[in-house]
Amino acid sequence: MGERIYDVIVIGGGPSGLTSGIYGGRAKLDVLIIDKDDFGGQIKLTDEVVNYPGINSIKGKEIVEMMKKQTQKFRVSFVHDEVIKLELDGDIKKVITKLGEYKGLSIIIASGITHKKLNFIGEDEFLGKGVSYCAICDGEFFKDKDIFVVGAGFVAAEESIFLTRYGKKVHILAREPEFTCAKTIADKVLKNPKIEVKFNTEIISAEGDNLLRKIKMKNNVTGEITEVVSENNENIGLFIFIGFVPQTDIYKGIIELTEEGYIKTNEYMETNVERVYAVGDIRPKELRQLVTAVSDGGTAISRIEKYIFELRNKLNLPKVEREDDDLEENGILDNNMKKQIVELTKRFKTSLNLVMVKGEDLEKSRALEELLRELSSLTEKIKVFVYERSSPEINEKFLLERLPAVFILNKDNEYSRIKYSTIPLEHELNSFMQALYNIAGPGDEVKEELLERIDKIEKKINVQIGVSLKCTRCPDTVQATQFIVSRNKNVSVEIIDVLTHKEFKKKHDIVGVPAIVVNEKNIYFGQMSLEEMIEILEKQ
Repeated sequence: MGERIYDVIVIGGGPSGLTSGIYGGRAKLDVLIIDKDDFGGQIKLTDEVVNYPGINSIKGKEIVEMMKKQTQKFRVSFVHDEVIKLELDGDIKKVITKLGEYKGLSIIIASGITHKKLNFIGEDEFLGKGVSYCAICDGEFFKDKDIFVVGAGFVAAEESIFLTRYGKKVHILAREPEFTCAKTIADKVLKNPKIEVKFNTEIISAEGDNLLRKIKMKNNVTGEITEVVSENNENIGLFIFIGFVPQTDIYKGIIELTEEGYIKTNEYMETNVERVYAVGDIRPKELRQLVTAVSDGGTAISRIEKYIFELRNKLNLPKVEREDDDLEENGILDNNMKKQIVELTKRFKTSLNLVMVKGEDLEKSRALEELLRELSSLTEKIKVFVYERSSPEINEKFLLERLPAVFILNKDNEYSRIKYSTIPLEHELNSFMQALYNIAGPGDEVKEELLERIDKIEKKINVQIGVSLKCTRCPDTVQATQFIVSRNKNVSVEIIDVLTHKEFKKKHDIVGVPAIVVNEKNIYFGQMSLEEMIEILEKQ
């Protein structure tokens, strides 16, 4: 961080952002890509990509990994962090994140889109209890059960095929008279024996008890209303894929948007703010596909490289010589993540100890220990102590249910009340590092009003958050809760991998993540902000 001024800061690590990195790095630009998730965007959730030129078939996750490796080849820097504010006046732009501040001569916004809600009766009530917007996150919860998919476009078709690996039958409900995606994918769906399609059909309501067990639908041609009740009172999965909304809230008032909230650009991807560009799904376009995303990223960089070196000379800024990696390319973490961890831990005010307790699953215990040892090898600020479950010195200090697990200790070597009953990788690695940052200090900057509300929580509250490592919505909830715990000694949290600890999943009827269990009795589902988590704890 420091006073380094990048040629380009890219906000978002999907295909358009990664392409910006590839083209920028190859042009010898100093590029930083910031993404709050695990890089890849929406395409990473796609099971199969068959329409990208030159590639017959590839999984979305695989093509993203190829693009990221290609970006790394050109020495592009990566940061896992969330952008919360932009300061775009003047020659040097500022990007403020949860963990710091970055400066750049140009900005490319590639922060993408999120799933759109349908707003039928019961949609909010049964979110996480059967209603979902992410097949790869929640599909496994509906193994051998009825799964319903709402939508007629490409995403609905693709995700329906993906969901056939779990559900005994996938039922597509499309309000249109036919599919609105390419005929090849539509034909593939219609020929699949595990998929049944109802056209001209709209969802009216979702009903049930603690889980979704009944849905009502309407034929919009005949007006006939049909009820579907699960067999043997099983729960139902209802996945909504009806389109997307752009993630542009933080840009309102500083960058010109369309009425729908997309960022306006010209043919060169330029916004109304000088040297600020928008690429990919976040800009208005007829076709939102991988091929148009990569085109946008390349176009923006081609514009930037025409002036960036001259601008750097004008401002008397020396060209940044990008350093070769001085970290070995081995272990669980890639070099970009290692660098970020090293930089973050330099800011720790105190050192921290991590206590790991092994479990009966030797493979998972080895994997967790390997990760923690690798973290501690990067910095003197993190020390790891590993114990067997039978060790007398840890039996009375920690909750030894659900192992292997890691317990975070504070500067006084006391248990910080944050426990991970999972291996914090993929989407949860950033959450884990942020927990360490909040415990070691200085921690996140939060509005004084919210800090006062956190400090006023007087009841003893135990929070358990059920997650899966593939879940893109879980980290926000985890990070918000961990921050509260770091401030208030009355609150504790345990992060639990529900696909590993099936007894926890069964006990609380969890069919979606994140699942928030408070004091073993009250359960909430869905992505939560810090303020929303405070509201939940204030009600207890």
